[in-house]
Amino acid sequence: MDPARDVADEIPRGRLVRLAAEAHLPSRFGQFRVVAFESRDGKEYGAVIKGDVAGQEGVPVRIHSECFTGDVMGSLRCDCRAQLEAALEYVGRSERGAVLYLRQEGRGIGLANKIRAYALQDAGLDTVEANHALGFEDDLRVYDVAAQMIEELGIRSIRILSNNPRKWRGLAKHGIQVEGRIPLKVGQNEYNEGYLATKKTKSGHLL
Repeated sequence: MDPARDVADEIPRGRLVRLAAEAHLPSRFGQFRVVAFESRDGKEYGAVIKGDVAGQEGVPVRIHSECFTGDVMGSLRCDCRAQLEAALEYVGRSERGAVLYLRQEGRGIGLANKIRAYALQDAGLDTVEANHALGFEDDLRVYDVAAQMIEELGIRSIRILSNNPRKWRGLAKHGIQVEGRIPLKVGQNEYNEGYLATKKTKSGHLL
């Protein structure tokens, strides 16, 4: 396979992503299939799948936006890693389900700007105020790619593992039927109490 090929030319017109590869993935959360998606924007997206999801309804699905500081480095400033692990544990115990990993660091503002926002939070701003101070909305994430990943997997409808109403509204906007919500109330600690309070009071999260 030519590594320099134009992936966009291989994705059907009107589509943003395509399922590119999959393999078996044993993990501490259970036995999964790991799936890679290639996209028109040049990014690669991943997902783990439990059981047979094609043609199924009410499939538990977590839409998780990447968090370098939390998911990878174990930051206590957020609840991202706790939510990711709780979702993987839930799906691992289920007959079927999926966890989709989106490339939307820092609620869509990128890693460098996220760290700039951290510095503003250290000076006393909350997460929403810090984003606004940098010239951003409080949340720039979009869910068109996630919706097409779900379609590529053949899932007919989902139950979303999330506390964030914007996620299921965003998916519904792009044609995904969301039958219900599975809450993830985890990861609170002394360092993220303000972060979680802002999620609830300013971003509408159901905590």
